Amino acid sequence: QVQLQESGPGLVKPSQTLSLTCTVSGGSITTSYYYWSWIRQPPGKGLEWMGAIAYDGSTYYSPSLKSHTSISRDTSKNQFSLQLSSVTPEDTAVYYCAQGLRTYDYWGQGTQVTVSS
Repeated sequence: QVQLQESGPGLVKPSQTLSLTCTVSGGSITTSYYYWSWIRQPPGKGLEWMGAIAYDGSTYYSPSLKSHTSISRDTSKNQFSLQLSSVTPEDTAVYYCAQGLRTYDYWGQGTQVTVSS
């Protein structure tokens, strides 16, 4: 069974870059034709898909976040990462990594990130 685990700082200052890593076990991020997504849920709001990286390294982003979002991977560690630049308090959310592009078979437990000075 695939397991995903998010890691990264829980507190980020406004204007800084939020960086999170998802470590995958029980499956390879290079397995055809799997996709690996980042999803967030701000307090009191619904889930928001942020972007994804595919088995072949191709990346896909939400149009509303594309200008300050970057997703990358380290195949040697079976990890993929999220960077969100120029964060504001509106980026405060629980951040999840998941396997899938539009529907998700496996999820990480989520990590709370607060943007505050």
